Amino acid sequence: MRIDSPCRVLVVDDNPFIRSGLTLALEASDEIEVVGEAGDGRRAIELARETVPDVILLDVRMPHVDGISAAAALSGIGRVIMLTQVEDPDVVLAAVRNGAVGYLVHNTFTPAELCAAVLNSVRQRAHPLSQAASAALIDAARTDPAGAPVAADPVEQRKRFGLSEREAEVMNLIAQGHPNSTIAAKLFLTEKTVKNYINRLYAKLGAPNRSTAIVTWLGMPPQD
Repeated sequence: MRIDSPCRVLVVDDNPFIRSGLTLALEASDEIEVVGEAGDGRRAIELARETVPDVILLDVRMPHVDGISAAAALSGIGRVIMLTQVEDPDVVLAAVRNGAVGYLVHNTFTPAELCAAVLNSVRQRAHPLSQAASAALIDAARTDPAGAPVAADPVEQRKRFGLSEREAEVMNLIAQGHPNSTIAAKLFLTEKTVKNYINRLYAKLGAPNRSTAIVTWLGMPPQD
C-alpha cells in the first residue's frame, strides 16, 4: 500500500448490523476505504481474491467457513486482524498460528482506536492486540503448549537486537506481562527510567507499541 493511498479494508462478520457499524466507523477516516463486506469465511476468501485488501477484519464464529479457518487463506492476501467477542486463549493462539497479525475484542476500543489499529497494522507493521490476546500469547510463551508460539532464546534475542543487559531485563519483564510500575519496582528504577528504556526498546525492535514489541521478542514470525 502506498503511504498516500487509502488503506483498503474488507469487513467480515456474520452480523449485518456489526458489519454496517464497522464500515461506518472506518469510512469516517479519509485514510481508509472499505472495499467489501462478507458474512462468512467462504465469501470473505472470494471477495479478498477479487479486491485484494490491505487489511481483513475477521470475526471468529461464522457459518460455512469460520474465521480461524479462513485466516489461513486470507493471511496470504492481506493482514488479518481478528475482530470478535471471543476471548478464549486457545482461539487467540489458533488465529495467530493461522496467520492473524492482530486480535481485537469488541467493546475494548473506540472507533478512532480501531482506525488507528488498522492503519498502524499496514504502515508500521504493528500487531494490534487486546489485553486478553496479549495475555494469551504471554501465557503461551511461559507454558510452551504443543503448537503454541515459543519464546525465542533470550540471549540470542539480545544479540539479535543489540540490547544491553538491562534492556533485555526490561524486555523480558514486559513479555511476562508486567506493567511499568512493577518493572520499576523489580529493577529498582523509577517509572520514568523504565519508560526511557521502553522507548529505546521500541526503536531497537522496530516496534511501534508494546504489543508488537512482545510479539517480536517472543520470536513469532512476522506476517507480510
